[in-house]
Amino acid sequence: MNKNSSNIMALAPNTSNKRETVCIFGTGDFGRALGHKIIQAGYPLVFGSRSTQTSNLIPKDAEVLSHAEAAQKAAIIIIAIQRQHYNFLTPLADTLRGKVLVDVSNNLKINQYPESNAEYLAQLVPGAKVVKAFNTVSAWALQSGTLDASRQALNNETEPLNNTNAWLSDSYLALGILGFFLFVLLGITSLPSVSNNVNWREFRFVQSKLGYVTLVLCTAHTLVFGGNRFLSPSSYRWYLPNVYMLSLIVPCIVLVVKFVLIFPCLDKPLTRIRQGWERNPQYSEQSNYIINKSAV
Repeated sequence: MNKNSSNIMALAPNTSNKRETVCIFGTGDFGRALGHKIIQAGYPLVFGSRSTQTSNLIPKDAEVLSHAEAAQKAAIIIIAIQRQHYNFLTPLADTLRGKVLVDVSNNLKINQYPESNAEYLAQLVPGAKVVKAFNTVSAWALQSGTLDASRQALNNETEPLNNTNAWLSDSYLALGILGFFLFVLLGITSLPSVSNNVNWREFRFVQSKLGYVTLVLCTAHTLVFGGNRFLSPSSYRWYLPNVYMLSLIVPCIVLVVKFVLIFPCLDKPLTRIRQGWERNPQYSEQSNYIINKSAV
């Protein structure tokens, strides 16, 4: 079976070729996720941490040592620690001299510091070779594979606000929240303990009027979710609509029928029929007379 997936890697080190040990300073989410991938690639791994106690989160094939001991075992050291904690590197300047320091950090804001994190790292350890890598990949992408790529990483580029998408997203959330609130209200009024304490007119108003309002809000919520994609031919794969389009068939039919029935030419006769109106009352009077006579 040919396995070409980029997520499939060797789970055991390649013993035929001895590879250099890689060191990671930091046992946080990113350090652990990157450590799993390094071990799967067949490289020996050692973690440098303030606490040398191992845990279930640390890869079982990795070794946890102090920063000084871990730095002595590897020529490549990945700094998976936030910038404000770089001060511990100053006493290790002699140990890190001539070694490669990989900076994987990103700042939370643009121009947060006068110099980049890599430049600041080079100032703290002038004898080391500082490079930048892995800063566009998140811990989630490392754990889940390459399917999600680097969309979870911090994007330092500013883009202009898209008013169309912002309006659609805000409307989508607002309609969903309002529709869900009214839907919960309808469910509460359907409880016997609540419905027994309201009169028929109040119950009919909640179940009928608010019911249709809820249906309109939820339907609009789903329509806004799709935006104008239902008008794009590329959204119809294999000439079939998306699932959200299929879910709109029944509520849209109900709303169209209700819209037709609210016209006065149809609403008035239907209201009279509900109130007991009959088209030919003489036949009903004759039938009532025959029934009463037979009973006598």
